[in-house]
Amino acid sequence: MALVRIAVPSEGQGGLDGLRAGHFGHCDVFTLVDVENGQIKEVSILANKEHVQGGCMVPVQLLAENKVQQLVVGGIGMRPLMGFKQVGIDVFYDGERREIRPVVEDMISGALAMIGDDQVCGGGGGH
Repeated sequence: MALVRIAVPSEGQGGLDGLRAGHFGHCDVFTLVDVENGQIKEVSILANKEHVQGGCMVPVQLLAENKVQQLVVGGIGMRPLMGFKQVGIDVFYDGERREIRPVVEDMISGALAMIGDDQVCGGGGGH
């Protein structure tokens, strides 16, 4: 099995022991987790870019450029979700926990489902 890069929108400094941001487009950083054969190989931090109103495609391009294949969100709008589908990034949903490590572990074990269109936010960060 090849390397898979998972991105988690994160608050503050991010990292495996950090907290997930509630709205992916307005997070401080993305915690990038490289997984190979079910094992975490490397964790890196990617600073989010300035996100102006309507600029929800900025993080889509940023993650695509950084070879992310999977994203775990607690909320996302329809436009960026469509953008991720276009660039081939699979978006998974976990609306419960804010701790990054257990969410990543669930991603690796296959316990998280891909986000459904009924779980998409109306936008405006009202989560």
